Amino acid sequence: MEKLVIEGGKPLSGTIRIQGAKNAALPILAASVLNGGSVIIENVPDLLDIRVMLDILTALGSKAELKDHQVHLDMSGLNSSHIPEELMKQMRSSIFLMGPLLARFGSVTVYQPGGCAIGERKINLHLAGLMALGAEIEENGSTIVCRVGKLTGADIALDFPSVGATENIMMAAAAAEGRTTIHNAAREPEIQDLQHFLNAMGARIYGAGTDTITIDGVSEFRPCTYRIIPDRIAAGTIMVAAAATRGNVTLEQVNPQHLTSLVHVLKRAGVQIVSSGDIMNVQCHNRPKQVERIITSPYPAFPTDLQSLIMVFLSLAEGLSIIKETVFEGRFKHVDELSRMGADIRVDMNAAFIKGVSRLYGATVEATDLRAGAALVVAGLAAHGTTVVEQIHHIDRGYEQIETMLGRLGARISRKPSGEDDRPAPADRSG
Repeated sequence: MEKLVIEGGKPLSGTIRIQGAKNAALPILAASVLNGGSVIIENVPDLLDIRVMLDILTALGSKAELKDHQVHLDMSGLNSSHIPEELMKQMRSSIFLMGPLLARFGSVTVYQPGGCAIGERKINLHLAGLMALGAEIEENGSTIVCRVGKLTGADIALDFPSVGATENIMMAAAAAEGRTTIHNAAREPEIQDLQHFLNAMGARIYGAGTDTITIDGVSEFRPCTYRIIPDRIAAGTIMVAAAATRGNVTLEQVNPQHLTSLVHVLKRAGVQIVSSGDIMNVQCHNRPKQVERIITSPYPAFPTDLQSLIMVFLSLAEGLSIIKETVFEGRFKHVDELSRMGADIRVDMNAAFIKGVSRLYGATVEATDLRAGAALVVAGLAAHGTTVVEQIHHIDRGYEQIETMLGRLGARISRKPSGEDDRPAPADRSG
């Protein structure tokens, strides 16, 4: 186990390239199962979750290698559709393999997936979608077995625009007989990236980015090379960190259109943001202003994955800000940790009331999930004194060496073994 030690109070400054999108790479790696040959995927971030997915693919019989942000896959030897339970428990995104494995083998055995504890995230929409395509599903405790004689296209209306369910249905339907239409589909950029990848392999899918996706099934797929989109959540993390530390940061290889909702909120708070092509500059020289109301919701609304980060930023703003979380009921676990750093936040049901303070103070805090961990790192960068963030394996699931990434912008941050006794003394709060 490791921890991050952060000396705060230094504005971030400089230029940084944004990593490839984890949430696009994982379903695309899963979709490669449909291919009986070789696939090359570029701009893949070297993350814990990516490594787990590659371990799963290897356990199923494929050849998988990640080197210099490029994954080489040979799917010709894939010979199993039974995902090892110990690997599946490490990562929720392993559920993406249900659709493509079912399409390739006619059966798949999975287990209830693991991942961050940010609330109840049922897979019933995934299962209902596969059943609509003709699958029979048997559940025995945590084990789920899906079987199908022939996948057949169908009209599927999702009760909620679930990203994972939309992607699983897309992958299975790509190999089904006939046409499938997904209504109330998720609209995230990662959905569009999956469509582009599947089509590069020979699929016929239209409409990703809207709430209606049409899939005309095909009988075979071809080898391809594909490049992953930039990670909008990693980009948003850097943008918020720059603003919270009163810094000046330029982001390269970013898609500003994927960040419209965050840009809108930051500008309302007084942050200066200029975009040109795939480059964005973020500056904040004064104390930010309150933002009266932010509501998380599926894309293109404000993303739940940036909720904890924007909360850190608003905890330093003038006045009272309100955030309403509508996606995950367990996504306020970071509030207690921020309160230990001097933040003034009150939670009532699914709403957080943030009364801005002039300064945060270093403390020893614990990452309870991926995005909460990133938020605590940003809080540490903006705080007075030393912050220690523990349980950082959560952070490693979504950020490639976050200490190196932030260090390039001048952050004073280092990774150390958790056993080292270097907890900071309480920061002086008299100033």
